[in-house]
Amino acid sequence: MGSLFRSEEMSLCQLFLQSEAAYACVSELGELGVVQFRDLNPDVNAFQRKFVNEVRRCAEMERKLRFLEKEIKKDEIPTLDAGDNPDAPAPREMIDLEATFEKLENEMKEVNANAEALKRNFLELTELKHILRKTQNFFEEEEHSIVDDAQHALGVDDSRPIASQAQPLQLGFVAGVILRERIPAFERMLWRVCRGNVFLKQAEIESPLEDPVTGDQVNKSVFIIFFQGDQLKSRVKKICEGFRATLYPCPETPAERREMAIGVMTRIEDLNTVLGQTQDHRHRVLVAAAKNITVWFIKVRKIKAIYHTLNLFNLDVTSKCLIAECWAPVVELDKIQLGLRRGTERSGSSVPSVLNRMETSEEPPTYFKTNKFTSAFQAIINAYGMANYREVNPAPYAIITFPFLFSVMFGDAGHGLIMFLFGLWMVVREKQLLTVKDAGEIWDTFFGGRYIILLMGLFSIYSGLLYNDAFSKSFNIFGSSWRVTDDFPIYGPNKSTIISHIQLSPNSTAFQGDVYPFGLDPVWQLSGNKIAYTNSYKMKLSIILGVSQMLFGVILSTFNHRYFKNTLNLFCEFLPQVLFLLCMFGYLVMLVFYKWIYFSAIERNSNCAPSLLIGLINMFLFTYPKAPCSSHTFYPGQQAVQTLLVVMAVLCLPWMLLVKPFILRWQAQRKIGDRARQLSVNSGDLVIEDGDVIHHDAIVARIDKDKEEFQFGEVMIHSAIHTIEYCLGTISHTASYLRLWALSLAHAQLSEVLWTMLFRIGLSMNGYHGSIIIAGVFFAWACCTIGILLLMEGLSAFLHTLRLHWVEFQSKFYTGAGYAFQAFSFAQIMEFKTDD
Repeated sequence: MGSLFRSEEMSLCQLFLQSEAAYACVSELGELGVVQFRDLNPDVNAFQRKFVNEVRRCAEMERKLRFLEKEIKKDEIPTLDAGDNPDAPAPREMIDLEATFEKLENEMKEVNANAEALKRNFLELTELKHILRKTQNFFEEEEHSIVDDAQHALGVDDSRPIASQAQPLQLGFVAGVILRERIPAFERMLWRVCRGNVFLKQAEIESPLEDPVTGDQVNKSVFIIFFQGDQLKSRVKKICEGFRATLYPCPETPAERREMAIGVMTRIEDLNTVLGQTQDHRHRVLVAAAKNITVWFIKVRKIKAIYHTLNLFNLDVTSKCLIAECWAPVVELDKIQLGLRRGTERSGSSVPSVLNRMETSEEPPTYFKTNKFTSAFQAIINAYGMANYREVNPAPYAIITFPFLFSVMFGDAGHGLIMFLFGLWMVVREKQLLTVKDAGEIWDTFFGGRYIILLMGLFSIYSGLLYNDAFSKSFNIFGSSWRVTDDFPIYGPNKSTIISHIQLSPNSTAFQGDVYPFGLDPVWQLSGNKIAYTNSYKMKLSIILGVSQMLFGVILSTFNHRYFKNTLNLFCEFLPQVLFLLCMFGYLVMLVFYKWIYFSAIERNSNCAPSLLIGLINMFLFTYPKAPCSSHTFYPGQQAVQTLLVVMAVLCLPWMLLVKPFILRWQAQRKIGDRARQLSVNSGDLVIEDGDVIHHDAIVARIDKDKEEFQFGEVMIHSAIHTIEYCLGTISHTASYLRLWALSLAHAQLSEVLWTMLFRIGLSMNGYHGSIIIAGVFFAWACCTIGILLLMEGLSAFLHTLRLHWVEFQSKFYTGAGYAFQAFSFAQIMEFKTDD
């Protein structure tokens, strides 16, 4: 928790690595994942760096691996992922990996090309088989009718002399295959272009055929076209070519067609055998690759990351040493030294690597060491803005305050139990669920926040028990403090009818005077004035929680001021801010507790109890009327106390606005005056304590620089903005916490509406019909509860809690203007698949 309270202390380090040992050393640092390298060649083009060729070779190997992965997924072959994390291979092993990948890629391309050619031949033979079969049917079944139809279609005159009819009609024909959906357009085009002088006969191929290029299943039809003359033959072939129909040779005699069909069937059987052998060989190659492809990806990505990092380094003048600069946590420097030593030994270099800590005025990156529990809460804080270096981190406090404020708005023990069980299930089955990949962004979000969901559900159960609310119903665990008496408002005027809405009053004898041990008394669930009672309670509770959290945020700012040794901010910011908050709303919280303790509905008339809202308004108006009784004071001497508090709050405004700018101005003027007085009267030179001489021109330049650095106008504007923002923010943020009450009311009323509109329908029926209705209503009620109350209302409460932390709480002490520590880590690189 100590390291989570503030970011890790960082150090800028300089590394001197021998050229032959640099690869191994960077590999060791990548395994550690605690170093962020700086680019020492920002002006050098990415294509002009020393190791650009190695990066290109790695990118080419990744391309080949992605090609193999695509083929493996196409054949639905499972890849072996045993969770291995191999070390980055030595540079000389790149040649072996490249040769292996090149061989596999060429082999797969050759197998794919052969398979495509074989499938194309198989498709052609299959289409030819169907053509021979269909045309044989045409000629056998309709030999005479086809000729007669063709003669009629082609306009042959049957009234010619018998001698002329004795000569046989010479009709030509072509046969082919075309996509089934193109048949209507194909037929219309033939009719228009050939002017009705052709005869088309077509039949569908029953089974779909496989496209050899795309692998899709397509439906085709066989057609045969009769025509007369070479001119029509040329037109028909051009139309077939335009519609991408495939034409096949078809013998004229039945014997030749049967002979060709036998040959085609023999070739199809041979092709089936060859295709099976080709697919078996392809499958064996891919299965062997699937066993190693995960390890190959890890190795190649590690090599690429190492050479990409080496491109950030500088070469010394002798080109024998690489110089690097990096940010590293101070607590990890020993591990870094050990990693450099291992890398040097592994490379066989005799010259050790050197790590030097550097002094710099540059702000270091922010690094928080988190685990699987705290990482989700830290991510919520980082989404607002990365903390400044060594700034107080709100994440440790958000672990408690975030689920608690959520539960105040979501307070329902039943709904909280469902949420808790869902989070508990994800936590218990964490290892199994981590192996699930590509489950969707929504699931990844839920699983990443499993510990947040677990705590939100647990706190919601607690708040629901305080509200005595579970699925809009209350439980009488400890026994109610109310009893049915004569003046209990359950009966009508004649005491013979029962009224539907009970109006409870603690002044009646029905109240026994005992306080319900834990939470609200369940009798309020039946009361018609329940909302008025719970609204008052939850509204005051919201103000108390809001002022407490804001005050805690202001107190946390003192840790920043003390750590950065900014005493002026303690006096000019922290003190007036605390006084302003306490004088206004801290006093209001005190009045809430005072009213709860000293005013009772039993002992006094609660209608004449002083009003908190009216009292706060009168406090700033300095008016204290005697009537009505709600405007009375709470205690003797209240007028003097409140006047003092208002005066103190008003005095805090110029305190925050003016004191700091004028003190800074005085300090800047004194600094300039001290330097000016140190000038020698005779020589005009300055002799400082260590004996060095600073000439007059340099001193004048320093004084001018100090004047430029301190701009009183800018400081004054910044102070005015900060003062206005805090003062107005204190008022608006306090009102903003009323969302705790508003969302709690909305959630309770929605839950009650669902119960009333759905479940009461089944419960009001008797007999078997009621049981059937209850079963159906329960399903609808459960779906609405999960969809509306858990998901939608839960998301709404989550977003409002997020706003309360980001704006109302963190604005009091958190700047969030830093930049994140981005470590060179193989573990993080492996989490994301690169597309380069």
